[in-house]
Amino acid sequence: MEIEKCEITVIHEDVVNKVKKEMPDEDKLVATAELLKVFGDPTRIKIICALLKSEMCVCDLSALLDVSQSAVSHQLKTLKQARLVKYRRDGKVIYYSLDDDHIGRIFEAGYEHVMED
Repeated sequence: MEIEKCEITVIHEDVVNKVKKEMPDEDKLVATAELLKVFGDPTRIKIICALLKSEMCVCDLSALLDVSQSAVSHQLKTLKQARLVKYRRDGKVIYYSLDDDHIGRIFEAGYEHVMED
């Protein structure tokens, strides 16, 4: 696949300067890239999708996804470190849920994009 390129070398300096002023700090862009990497694993995406519907414990997620509890726990740890999920304890059971509404919106925007024809 060939990528379209400019056929001239004129730089639109006014546009470049305007956009440069509006670009976020490099640190924020790197942090955003790291966040989006977490969404790059199918098991983590399935967990996020499930937690959009209901909070769930590791055992339930394992049964739903047909993945070992160890694998689910490992992915939950990654999601927790990225602040995408949180947990609460109820006796001996730990329930996981999405950390905030942003996570669901990120997932839904990605899913909506995939479903476009």
